[in-house]
Amino acid sequence: MVENPTLIAILAVLVACGALAALAIVLYRARHPARREEDEMAALARQQTDAAARLEGMIKLLANGQSQLQRAVNDRLDSVSSRLGDSMEKTKQNTAENLQRLNERLAVIDRAQKNITELATQVTSLQAVLTNKQERGAFGQGRMEIIVRDGLPKDCYEFQHTLSNRMRPDCVVFLPDKRPLVIDAKFPLEAVTAFREAKSDEERKHAAARVRQDIGRHVGDIAHKYLIRGETQDLALMFVPSESVYLELHDGFDDVVQKAMRAQVVIVSPALLMLAISVIQQIQKDARMREAADQIHAEVGLLMDDLKRMHERVLKLQQHFGQANVDVQQILISAEKVEKRAARIADVDFGDDGGSADNIIAAPIARRLEAGG
Repeated sequence: MVENPTLIAILAVLVACGALAALAIVLYRARHPARREEDEMAALARQQTDAAARLEGMIKLLANGQSQLQRAVNDRLDSVSSRLGDSMEKTKQNTAENLQRLNERLAVIDRAQKNITELATQVTSLQAVLTNKQERGAFGQGRMEIIVRDGLPKDCYEFQHTLSNRMRPDCVVFLPDKRPLVIDAKFPLEAVTAFREAKSDEERKHAAARVRQDIGRHVGDIAHKYLIRGETQDLALMFVPSESVYLELHDGFDDVVQKAMRAQVVIVSPALLMLAISVIQQIQKDARMREAADQIHAEVGLLMDDLKRMHERVLKLQQHFGQANVDVQQILISAEKVEKRAARIADVDFGDDGGSADNIIAAPIARRLEAGG
């Protein structure tokens, strides 16, 4: 049995009470040594018996209380253990679900990180392309070729066409008058990049001057090399492969754009080039329609002749149908007459003429022959 501090304290109190009783008896003996010894012994024995009975009752009560306390503690421990187990199971499930969601989000983040890495690689590659002048020219050439190929038939344009002065522009588009429209895809981007990256006013001023100088020089080269009187169109297109660069030129360098226009060089962005290609396509379509106008007129005349002949033949067919209808009506009348004659013959109804049978049969035949029926 588990030691109980309360039981130990009660036992200590009882022992102290017994000791006090014994001390009282000793003192009493010291005063009355002979006369009351037996009474005292008897009283002491009764007191010990009562004390033992009370002690036994208290021990039983304590034992019952301890048993109840033990059961209550066990029940409480079982309840706490059950709730703790349920709570731990729920916590485990929640933790597993949270870990699953966390893994899914980490997977999404991982895919996003891969996409960002690929995008950064592509941006770095594009930056390298735009940094290298030759690769940047190839990039602009590629965009321009895609726009031209998507909008025009193959026989309406040519890349790297050789002109009479041995110059080879990036692209020429053949218009209905057989004079090619020149498109140049080489744009001086370094000056614009320097203007964008300038941090101070002085740097922006020098960069702006460089933009005007480089673009003006390139416009002059296009006008000198590709605009040939009588051979090419009166203007040429300078292709800028970036909408933002084109807008920046129009916003901050309108004088450069106007100077290019005066030099018969039009600066176009990808959107404007697509619009120009659409207009050229419509012009070529109209020219082909005009070239085929005589042939269309002849075909319409032949079509009208065919319609006239078909109308005449329909009228003839209608006449044939009318004559056939008349013939069918006459045949029906003759059939009815024959049917009536046959009925009269069957009924031996020869009428009142009193003729012989031969005359009765021969007379209708003669009349039919005279009528041509």
